[in-house]
Amino acid sequence: MRTTSRGLIAALALSPLLAGCFASGDGGSGADGAGSGGRLRIALAVPPVQALSPYSNDATVLSKLSVAEGLTALNKDGAAAPALAKSWKRTNDTTWTFELREATFQDGTEVTADTVVGALDHANEAETRPRVLSDVTLTAKADDADTVTLTTKTPDPVLPLRLASPALAVLSPKAYAKDGTVSPIGTGTGPFEITGLTGKTKATLDRYDGYWGGKAEAPGIDVSWIADGTARAGALRGGDVDIAEWIPTAQAKLLDEATRHEVPSVRTDSLVLNTASDPFADASLRAAAREAVDGGVLVDSVFGGYADKAEGLFGPAVPWAAGDRVKVTGRAKAAPAAQVRKETKGRTLRLATYTNRAELPEAATVLQQQLEKAGFTVKQDVREYTQMEADLLAGKYDALVFSRVTLLDTGDAVAYLASDYTGDGVYNIAGLKDAKVDRAIRAAAEEGDTAERHKKIMRAEAEILRTDAVVPLVHEKVVQGIADDVEGVLLDPRERSLVDVDTRLK
Repeated sequence: MRTTSRGLIAALALSPLLAGCFASGDGGSGADGAGSGGRLRIALAVPPVQALSPYSNDATVLSKLSVAEGLTALNKDGAAAPALAKSWKRTNDTTWTFELREATFQDGTEVTADTVVGALDHANEAETRPRVLSDVTLTAKADDADTVTLTTKTPDPVLPLRLASPALAVLSPKAYAKDGTVSPIGTGTGPFEITGLTGKTKATLDRYDGYWGGKAEAPGIDVSWIADGTARAGALRGGDVDIAEWIPTAQAKLLDEATRHEVPSVRTDSLVLNTASDPFADASLRAAAREAVDGGVLVDSVFGGYADKAEGLFGPAVPWAAGDRVKVTGRAKAAPAAQVRKETKGRTLRLATYTNRAELPEAATVLQQQLEKAGFTVKQDVREYTQMEADLLAGKYDALVFSRVTLLDTGDAVAYLASDYTGDGVYNIAGLKDAKVDRAIRAAAEEGDTAERHKKIMRAEAEILRTDAVVPLVHEKVVQGIADDVEGVLLDPRERSLVDVDTRLK
């Protein structure tokens, strides 16, 4: 018997614009396509942090490129769909049984119950545990060669959704080294196999013909990481790539209409305040920052209209959020500018953001001006995300302009809230420790009824906003660039899917 831990999930309705399900189907036609041997050329925005380890933010690359899979996947409606598990059932409040399909890893070994349990063990034992594992303890046991029983310490009503997290991809045993590193090169189960990784700049993927879901249309994928958004857009316009993700809003209108695809996104941009140290350990100074900041001015000035002013942590792409939103009460009174100047005298506020999303540095400049009017002295620190993540998690910044996909980790808002805002959350950049917040998130996690779960999620949102640890700014609309000779691209508001067996050059 082996022990593993996990985070939570709930469904989100979303509609892909160029393809059907986000969970792969049972077949591709096998055509090799046109152009450069039919291979797809893709420009991604955020270079690898840990050599594509699923236990880092690199995990979404594995799902975007259909390299690796978990026991389940999310379909276009955000519900759990079969992946490496062909079926499952809940036998009691804390126990689930999963039946595995016949599948092989890309190194030729079989997917068995033992390999699944081993993969879950490694995720739980990782030095930096995946965010999805932040709030549930789970035991995994192989009943026979193709049956796995998962038992949670407390009821986890959305476990099948949790298991669809890219961070919980099941890799071949050889992926897991004794030193704790994990390599997905040649060890996944998806239709595309990583055959080469060149630092943080390029990757080569070839079609894996042994994929259980059928032969992919494209014979392979050539990936380039281009952190500069203008350069990504230029690569698409110049014909150097077929797909370029996250086109900056300033570049979007320069693309031909046929290649510009706007995607409703569950991504919210916020100002995150470090509550664990001065100056924002003081609730009145956090309140002063919140009152000083106006995200509405960013919608047109920075995002070119490709955003909505934030109403909370969850925006229009989360269809149930607005109807269940709870009024925020109990906030601290904001310190006036004179008091802010007095209490922060001699201290410069370190405002951080990163370059991987082109709009964020410009947004930080606007926010700096707003904060300085409120009495703060502000200095920006702008770098590539991979260069600053360790400092963020170590609490070395006072404030962060942050872009967060709120339903990325599991498809359920509870997992995001638990990882980012509970006292022991693994991605708690705000350093928030608040008993009322923890209780509200726990109540949502324990709720099995979907409608009631949504209501409790929004009560937790109100508790988080009460603390002023985070100030929502805008809800983004993502622009993806796709050449007009490409079809079958997945336009996913959760940003965890991009290509699958049906993506190809015409």
